[in-house]
Amino acid sequence: MIDLYTSATPNGWKATITLEELDHPYTLHAVDLTTGDQNSPAFRAMNPNGRIPVIVDTETSMTIFESGAILLYLAEKTGQLMATDLAGRYLTIQWLMFQMGGIGPMQGQAVVFERYFGEDVPAARERYKNETRRLYEVLNTRLAESEYLAGEYGIADIANWSWVKTHRWARVPIDGLNHLERWIDAIAARPAVKRGIEVPPPAGVSAKQKAMGASITTR
Repeated sequence: MIDLYTSATPNGWKATITLEELDHPYTLHAVDLTTGDQNSPAFRAMNPNGRIPVIVDTETSMTIFESGAILLYLAEKTGQLMATDLAGRYLTIQWLMFQMGGIGPMQGQAVVFERYFGEDVPAARERYKNETRRLYEVLNTRLAESEYLAGEYGIADIANWSWVKTHRWARVPIDGLNHLERWIDAIAARPAVKRGIEVPPPAGVSAKQKAMGASITTR
């Protein structure tokens, strides 16, 4: 059984979609970022960086934070969503790292300066939006030659899609990126993906659920 501590964010969806695709049983512990659950001593004991998601594998007694590490762990644990041969494995890893080091940080900053920063900094807004668009173009080029990022659908697609699907929130257009649009729509149509982006519900959990520990066992 996996204990999953997460919220409805792109990084959170990476974990929930992966678990849903694997049909792996897990217990959801909703972390309310608006009230600072991620800064509680209990959560910091699992992830000193105070970020979601975190998993605890009760079978191995392992606690893992950082969404990319979680996806690699789940793929290797189950032998699914990542090739097992050396070339295929590293094809997956490189596109996973592309999201971790590129799409996530750049698009995240684009959202901050577009939506949340206390003052308008046009140069910063344009810098991060333009860089995010450039990275989308890299994905589009790859997807012109391959149906999925690492050949077969897997964790690299899940990681990148979870961020790219929110491009409108970052106000980054995908006009003209036909291969990227095809890929976005294909992944969005997957039943496990539809389930994963609803866990936990975007509105958060009720006060009653929180008082009960905000945990839900799936499967």
